[in-house]
Amino acid sequence: MRFTCDTASACGCTSRRGFLGGLGALALAATAQAQAPAPHRIDVHHHLSPPTYIQRLSPRMPLAPVQANWTLQKTLDDMDQAGTATSILTVATPGFWFGNVQESRDLVRASNDYAATLVRDNGRRFGMFAALPLPDVEGSLVEIAYGLDTLKADGIGLYTSYENKWLGDPAFAPVMEELNRRGAVVYTHPLTNACCGNLLPGIPDNAIEFGTDTTRTIASIVFGGFAQRFPNIKWIFSHAGGTMPMLIERFDFLAASGPNRQRFPNGVREYLRGFHYDLAQAANPSAVGALRIAAPVSQMLYGTDFPYRTSAEHVRNIGTAGFSAGELALVERGNAQRLMPRLA
Repeated sequence: MRFTCDTASACGCTSRRGFLGGLGALALAATAQAQAPAPHRIDVHHHLSPPTYIQRLSPRMPLAPVQANWTLQKTLDDMDQAGTATSILTVATPGFWFGNVQESRDLVRASNDYAATLVRDNGRRFGMFAALPLPDVEGSLVEIAYGLDTLKADGIGLYTSYENKWLGDPAFAPVMEELNRRGAVVYTHPLTNACCGNLLPGIPDNAIEFGTDTTRTIASIVFGGFAQRFPNIKWIFSHAGGTMPMLIERFDFLAASGPNRQRFPNGVREYLRGFHYDLAQAANPSAVGALRIAAPVSQMLYGTDFPYRTSAEHVRNIGTAGFSAGELALVERGNAQRLMPRLA
């Protein structure tokens, strides 16, 4: 007896219907793959949680669940869902300083080594901004050399303030002098300064104070003279510059008042236009529209603030922010490549 594929499924033959169904499934999979965003975006504001960091901080203070439960696979999944080719890794708040110099140095070194391992083991998916143990200036100078020379970091990551000192404080001049000598990229991330925590019941500090602390540190760098003194530092400020774009008229007025008039004959906007700004949690028409007054599109960078927000959210939101196709290509990739040529 000769069996046909229509009548002999028991013998392992494939039915015509099953065969066509398999072809359909393959076609759907191919279509889904074709519609997935091509990995091209460069995320300059993307957080990791090194295991040693979580182990040492968890007994000390409550950490956000997304921070405490971060994994490499979660990061890669988020990147793949939104077409992110490369994420530049940093550690989020609360940072590394808890009053003990050696503890801070050890925690920074362990975190930098862990980030460097991810960069090494994952091809071109990651870069890193090496952390420093500020306000420890001596330890920070050592870590700059280790991070940039040994680990080949893409730049240095700083917080906006340390113990009521913002980045334009004279105490940090030796660190800024070395970063300027190297022409380093310096990414900054806000936090809640000791002055201003828990001011409004029911409103977390990051809702208001993070943007405010970014503005304070920008003002300290400009009006404290570091922007003039250290012009080779390539600054990146988070969240579209915080509240700075909304206060720019006040900055203009301050620069034109009293002794500042001679210090800033061309005003302060020449410095603000030279800084870089990521759009993490600021990829919207209001924030981008205000930032355009202070800086050109060439200074704007794609960022997501993962794991606190997702890449998919930012891809969706940035499409509503008023960028042309050419501008969007710069923001999502081209500007970061110019700033960090290794990513080209």
